[in-house]
Amino acid sequence: MTSQPNSPDKVRVEIFDTTLRDGLQVEGVSASVDDKLRIAEQLDHLGVRFIEGGWPGANPKDIEFFARAATELALTTSTFVAFGSTRRPRGKVDDDQTLQHLLDANTSAVCIVAKSSDYHVTEALKTTLDEGAAMIADSVEFLHGHGRQVLVDMEHFFDGFKDNPEFSFRALEAAVVKGATHVVLCDTNGGSLPHEIEEIVTAVHAHVGNDVIIGIHCHDDTGCAVANSMAAVRGGARHVQGTLNGLGERTGNANLTSIIPNLQLKQNYLCLPEGRMERLTVVSHRIAETLNRAVDPQAPYVGSSAFAHKAGLHVSAIARAKDAYEHVSPEAVGNGTRFVVSEMAGKATIQMKADDLGIDMDGPAVMQVIDDLKRLEHEGYHFEAADASLELLMRRSAGWEHEFFQVESMRVITDEVGGGEFNTEATVKVWVGDERYVFTAEGNGPVNAIDTALRRAVGKAYPHLANIHLTDYKVRILEGGGATGAVTRVLLSATDGVTDWTTIGVSPNIIEASWRALEESVVYGLLHAPDAVGGV
Repeated sequence: MTSQPNSPDKVRVEIFDTTLRDGLQVEGVSASVDDKLRIAEQLDHLGVRFIEGGWPGANPKDIEFFARAATELALTTSTFVAFGSTRRPRGKVDDDQTLQHLLDANTSAVCIVAKSSDYHVTEALKTTLDEGAAMIADSVEFLHGHGRQVLVDMEHFFDGFKDNPEFSFRALEAAVVKGATHVVLCDTNGGSLPHEIEEIVTAVHAHVGNDVIIGIHCHDDTGCAVANSMAAVRGGARHVQGTLNGLGERTGNANLTSIIPNLQLKQNYLCLPEGRMERLTVVSHRIAETLNRAVDPQAPYVGSSAFAHKAGLHVSAIARAKDAYEHVSPEAVGNGTRFVVSEMAGKATIQMKADDLGIDMDGPAVMQVIDDLKRLEHEGYHFEAADASLELLMRRSAGWEHEFFQVESMRVITDEVGGGEFNTEATVKVWVGDERYVFTAEGNGPVNAIDTALRRAVGKAYPHLANIHLTDYKVRILEGGGATGAVTRVLLSATDGVTDWTTIGVSPNIIEASWRALEESVVYGLLHAPDAVGGV
């Protein structure tokens, strides 16, 4: 290992984020140009070494993105990278459109993808191995000659190396001798396993030595992308490519929200500048919010359940020795310990939860919470899955009542207007202080209509409400024997871009259950707004 001059005890591993290119290939996700600019700002805020912006010239959106990035992005930590490919088979670099787009992007660094598997050269490109190597050498020489730092993604490297290591080495050499600063070994099909990755990266490191930085780019088709990336670092890689929250096509790319803390907190590598690791959770959630794709609650390090503990002996022990049950300090990655409470909770657990939330509760209040939990969970509530509703219940038991608004009435009407079309309209009447507000709104369904009407009714008094968005809405039928009269449980998840929370409503009337969950979601969001009067 080679130590860095300004950090003698740590070896640097560069983080290259490709959320804006590879990450956006995941199904069901699309980003506007504004979204991509905001995500790039968040990645710079986190402190990754490289941000890959996409293919300049590939489509109108990326053309606009690179044009606006040149004037609107003021990155302070990261290097912005344009992505492309080598020249065409039997073509010339001087008139290659892709290479020209890379130069026109005017980024200081470019990353090009190159075929490093003999099978893909002969079968996908339909050309010779000599031409395959020349495409790499010519392209790197051209871009390097125009003053660009050149990184080369060696596509299908591991599969190719297993069949014909001689050509894979030849592809690497073609890039290195012409001035590439990085050769990034790609497990493009995502089928390799950690022991294979470490063995091959070690062989490459022995072959190229310190003439070039070895990188790793893994996909998660075997569920091993994070482990494979770390195995590559063990083998000598000092540059890791991946995406925030593991976004990517098929099963996703290597998840940087796991790789970064694994390397920096557990193996003493330096991946982010000092003081940036604590931003990992909030950046993960802000990017998820921008892309309207919620973070997996069980995601390591950054998920809402990553440091959650359920009631019982386990929780009691945590009160005495918190670090005995957590593999790292949650605060190190900007997350926090969370105690999950259910009807099985005893006095000690409720008191611990109250202390964690900063709620002053005496003995009778604690007993009131226990009684309410048992009664409500018997009726169908499930507070393990609704942390925000639990907090509001505990605050009410301690004597708190919110004063954000008082609901006078809510009405929702759905009309069939013919032709298979339906119109839904909701009217909400509320009091905010001494002011009465009445708003009517249409929606694509009852919940959307009452949500819109409520926001209009109280939004003027509470501008922070504009930052709160619903991210998930789940309905479960309890005791299905009741048929259409069965009790329903609604779980509603929301976020303000920093914090995620879930509320619950239970009723035989699905509109009532949804309304209860929605009202509590808004109250919780306002309660925790940064400068809300009456908040915490």
